[in-house]
Amino acid sequence: MTGGTRQETGGRDALRVVVVGAGITGLLAAIRCVLAGYRVVLLERGPIPNPGSTSFDQHRALRALVAGDPAATNRASRLHARWHELDSLLCDHLTGAHLYRRVGVLTALPPGDAASALATAEAAGLSIRTADPADYPHIGFPADAAVVLEPHAGVLLADRILHAAARWLRHHPLADLRPGREVVGVRPESGRVLLACGAVESGDVALVAAGPWSAALMDLPVTLHCQTMVYLRPPAELVHRWAATPIAGGIGADGRAWLLPSVAGTLVKISTDAVRREVATLSGPSDEAHWATRVLRAGIVTEADRYTTARVRHCHYSTAAGGDTGFVRVGPAVWARPASGGDGFRSAPQAVEAVVDAIGRELAA
Repeated sequence: MTGGTRQETGGRDALRVVVVGAGITGLLAAIRCVLAGYRVVLLERGPIPNPGSTSFDQHRALRALVAGDPAATNRASRLHARWHELDSLLCDHLTGAHLYRRVGVLTALPPGDAASALATAEAAGLSIRTADPADYPHIGFPADAAVVLEPHAGVLLADRILHAAARWLRHHPLADLRPGREVVGVRPESGRVLLACGAVESGDVALVAAGPWSAALMDLPVTLHCQTMVYLRPPAELVHRWAATPIAGGIGADGRAWLLPSVAGTLVKISTDAVRREVATLSGPSDEAHWATRVLRAGIVTEADRYTTARVRHCHYSTAAGGDTGFVRVGPAVWARPASGGDGFRSAPQAVEAVVDAIGRELAA
């Protein structure tokens, strides 16, 4: 993730950016801003990083294939380069422990859709190939599914990325991280950020990146969703197999499920679109066991009763009409990312790059 020459010259007269929220979008926005030479104040209601944020998870998928849409596939494939740059910037250079692991992604498709997926990949210059479901007997594929493998896709070690980004920012002289600052409002016309303690934070630009809470702060129309994820500990005899397994999507008995494998000591994470539901608030569900049971019964892994359920998590996110996941301008000096969809973590570098580039163009005008 490259920056302009202001990285070397940023000082008291540098643009001051207030970033609200220290999830993946807020942290990456802060990094890109300081690389551009801007002074950044990063506000977060909890610790930085906050284990209660929607970004905080053991891992997230990074894949490019959008079957039938070469343009979207091409855009998504560029994220590999963005995350490779971030990995080089943030990883532990002493141990060489990388934050982006290219374990590959399996996608199960109806038999008639495989040719379209291969044609999409070829048009976008994406490397994929067919795979044999029998090579992965521990994964529950739909009957008669065709399976393709995107070998260069992989896993983002999400919580480790958040910790690494926060650590990097703490050592940068242009970054001021302020945990325990609950924001209760943002004034679109002035960019003034109102805190629960009664204080006001002002900057030249405010970037609101508080995940699904952003829409409430800015009164922007979004739809809230809740997704239930179950984290499994495999039986001892399958540990090594899971460590060598790609991400898998389009799986389960109905083809609506997905899983992330055990990578760098993580648990196996499973879920299904069948348990994704619209909600009215950001509170947790009152019937947690019901949703977890539906995930476990979706046929995502074979012989599921041999696994230990280590954790169940209910994650909220928001979507906007048209599926826009970038920043939107809500005032002369205020931008917000009110909707990120289910892949907000994956696409955060592109959203951040677009808004910081827009700020830079206005400065240069």
